[in-house]
Amino acid sequence: MTGKILIVDDEKDMLMLLERILGEETDHEIATCANPIEALERIDREPFDLVLTDLKMPGMSGIVLLEAIRRNRPETAVIIMTAYATIDTAVEAIHKGASDYITKPFRRERVLLTIEKAMRWRDMVRENHALRQALAETAGTAPLVGTSPAMKRIFSRVRQVAPTTATVLITGPSGTGKELVARAIHRNSLRAEAKLITVNCTALPENVLESELFGHVKGAFTGAWKDKKGLVEEAGGGTLFLDEIGDLNPLMQTKLLRLLQDGEFKPVGSVTTRRADLRFIAATNRDLRQGILDKTFREDLFYRLNVVNIDLPPLEARRSDIAALSRYFLQKINAANAKNIDAISPEAMNQLMTRSYPGNVRELENLIERGVIFCIGNVLTEEDLFGDDEARSAASWNWPDPASLPFKEAREQALLMFHRHYIESLLQICQGNISRGAETAGVQRQYLHRLMKEAGVNPDDYRQRGRD
Repeated sequence: MTGKILIVDDEKDMLMLLERILGEETDHEIATCANPIEALERIDREPFDLVLTDLKMPGMSGIVLLEAIRRNRPETAVIIMTAYATIDTAVEAIHKGASDYITKPFRRERVLLTIEKAMRWRDMVRENHALRQALAETAGTAPLVGTSPAMKRIFSRVRQVAPTTATVLITGPSGTGKELVARAIHRNSLRAEAKLITVNCTALPENVLESELFGHVKGAFTGAWKDKKGLVEEAGGGTLFLDEIGDLNPLMQTKLLRLLQDGEFKPVGSVTTRRADLRFIAATNRDLRQGILDKTFREDLFYRLNVVNIDLPPLEARRSDIAALSRYFLQKINAANAKNIDAISPEAMNQLMTRSYPGNVRELENLIERGVIFCIGNVLTEEDLFGDDEARSAASWNWPDPASLPFKEAREQALLMFHRHYIESLLQICQGNISRGAETAGVQRQYLHRLMKEAGVNPDDYRQRGRD
C-alpha cells in the first residue's frame, strides 16, 4: 500500500537526497520541509502516514516535533534521523513513541528498510484498529502478579511498549519472570494474532543454533537431507523472543546483528539472502555492559537490542507481592493436580513472606508446588512446604543479613518485618477482626488496612468465626 511521507530537515541537500531515494525506489507520495515549525503546521492541516525528521534543527528539535505529532496525530509513524554522537537521544525518542531511528551517514538500503517497516506498522494500525482498542482495555492482564511499586512500573512499561515496533531487552536475575514479560508484550501488541517463537540461546549447541534460527538448505552439512525452515521464518509476522541472549557466541552475535539491523539473513548453505518481518524481544540475566568491556558481547548489538529496557527486580525487592504470588500459584497448581486446598496457614504464610529466595519467583512457585503435592488436608502448612525438620528450625524473622543491603533498604525491610510480625500476632488474637484489631492497637482502621496491604497480610487467613 502506498502512503504519504513528509521529510523534515534543515539541510536542503539532505532533503533532496532523501526525496530522490524515495522517489526512485518507492511509490509513496513524498513531501519535504526545511522548517520544523512549518512542518508541524502542515501536519496539522493534512494527514501524513509517516514523518522522517532530523533530530537537531533550529527552531524546534526532532524530539519536540515528535511529541507534538504524538499528541495531535498519534496514528502517524515517526522516524528520527540522528548522528552517532546523539544516539542516546534517539533511544529517548523511541521511548517517546518514535517508530525507529536512522543514524547518519546512512546506507540507501537501511533507509528503505526502515521506512518499509514503519509503513507496514502504519498499515497494521489501520487494519487492526478494533484489536488495538480491545488490547488497550485489557493491557496489563497478563499473568504477571503483583501490586508493589516495582511491579506497577513493569506493568506501565509493558503497556507503553507493547503496541510499538520497538525492540525490547528484558534484564534481571534468573527466575524473575522475564519470559512472562515477553509474552505479555507480545499478547498486547499488534502482532498478537501471529506467533511468538522462543529461542533459548543456551539450550542449543553452537553448531546447531544457526541452523535452528536461520534454517538450512539440502546438502548444507552431513544430515541435511532436505531444506529446513528456521525459527526466524516460523516467527514471520510475529515476535522472536531470544532468551539468555548474553550467552550467544561471537559469530552468532554478528549474524544476529545483521538480522536486527537490516532484516536480512541466509539459511545455512544458501547464497540467497532472505527478508524477515519480525518484532524482537531479548532477555538475559547477564550484565551486557560488562560483557562489552570484557569483549564477550558486541557493543553495536547491545545498542540494537537495548532500545527499550525492562529490568525485573529480584523477589527480595518486592516482598509485598509474595502473599499474592503464593495464592496465585496455589490456585494454578491446585487446578493442575486436581487438588482442593483452600488456603495457606498463617504460620506457613509468615515463613513464605520472610525467607530468602535466591531462585526468585520460580523458587516460590516450586515451593508451593511441593506443598500442594504433600498436603493431605485443605490448608497448606509449614510441614507441607518445608518438611518437619526445616519447618521447626526456620525462624519467623528469616530475612537476609541487613549488612548485605544499603542502609535505606535494610531499614525498610526491618520495618516491613516488624509490621508483618505485629499485624499477624494482632490478627491472630482478634481472629481476623480488623475493627477490633485497630482498637487493640490504638490506630485508625484505615491505617491498619494500609499496613496490612503493604505487609501482604490477608485477614481472611485469621478469621475463625463471623465476619468483620
